[in-house]
Amino acid sequence: MGKLLNEFKDFAMKGNVVDMAIGVVIGGAFGAIVSSVVEDLITPLIGAIFGQPDFSHIMLGPIALGNFINAVVNFLIIAICLFAVVKAINKMKKPAPAPKAARVCPFCKSEIADDATRCPHCTSELAK
Repeated sequence: MGKLLNEFKDFAMKGNVVDMAIGVVIGGAFGAIVSSVVEDLITPLIGAIFGQPDFSHIMLGPIALGNFINAVVNFLIIAICLFAVVKAINKMKKPAPAPKAARVCPFCKSEIADDATRCPHCTSELAK
């Protein structure tokens, strides 16, 4: 039992698991913010422009088709909001530095390691 507990502790303390747990918690909190934006800001705005944005009264026989339409509309609004937020966050990130150009052997023009003193392809001695 102790071995199993130690294995679980090792698994749970790996960086990826902890990062994922933090992401889930932050995602839940962020989801509440996005839901509030959709329900309290965007949906009333759509209602003011296009009329009441509630389709729950639409029925197709015994099937409540309007509730499905409401769910699809809410999903699309949330997806658009999340897309806009992620796009804004990505703009704020610094661009990745350009990769360093590969070193080339002056004799055979093959790519070589940056710290090589001899070319592995033509065996020429290289100046640092």
